[in-house]
Amino acid sequence: MIDPAIFENLQTKIDEETFVRDELHEIVQTLARKGRTTQAILSRAHSTPTRDLKSVLDDAANQILAQKEDISRLAQLANKHPFYKYNGVWSRELQNLVYYIELCAWLGGLSEYKTSSKASFLTIEEIGSFLEVPVNLKDEDKFHLTIEEYLLALISMVEELSRLAVNSVTLGDYHRPLEINNFIKDLFAGFQLLNLKNDILRKRSDGIKYSVKKVEDVVYDLSLRNLIPKA
Repeated sequence: MIDPAIFENLQTKIDEETFVRDELHEIVQTLARKGRTTQAILSRAHSTPTRDLKSVLDDAANQILAQKEDISRLAQLANKHPFYKYNGVWSRELQNLVYYIELCAWLGGLSEYKTSSKASFLTIEEIGSFLEVPVNLKDEDKFHLTIEEYLLALISMVEELSRLAVNSVTLGDYHRPLEINNFIKDLFAGFQLLNLKNDILRKRSDGIKYSVKKVEDVVYDLSLRNLIPKA
């Protein structure tokens, strides 16, 4: 006869894991809610002239800083448990937050967190420093930002910038598409140097070329119409 205590012990472990996941989900849901607000604010860049973007970026930065506080809470709780057992709970929202940070920084916000005023985006180390979390940990089982999450966030930024290139023309800004064109081409060249093993990451990085083509078409159309700004 099988000892019922075996299954009672298993149920206890299941209940413990469920409790941990529920705690993590509560923080992640708060992070996601604030993230939707951040995304809504940043989407205003598509209908706001560059000269008027400061207020948009300031509002976005405030929301990002609020999300940073949630990341701190999340890290404190997650560090009590095995990282790869639970990181699927927060990975998507962490990617989204890094994407918001990168987009805000590229548009001219969060400049105080860049190591160089000429930098167009934040490195993974700068993101880690900003969020006050480790990056790419290999020898410690604790909360951190992975390289895959960082790269996926950059891809999301490229996709959003390709949309911005089109909408900038609608606003009469013919210089921004050129900036976006140069930036995403450089970023695409960087991604081509990577030997990606992650299937999702590889598939999404392959899609960068479509964003590049989309922006190239915008620039080409501006050229045909003699709307390329003089250097």
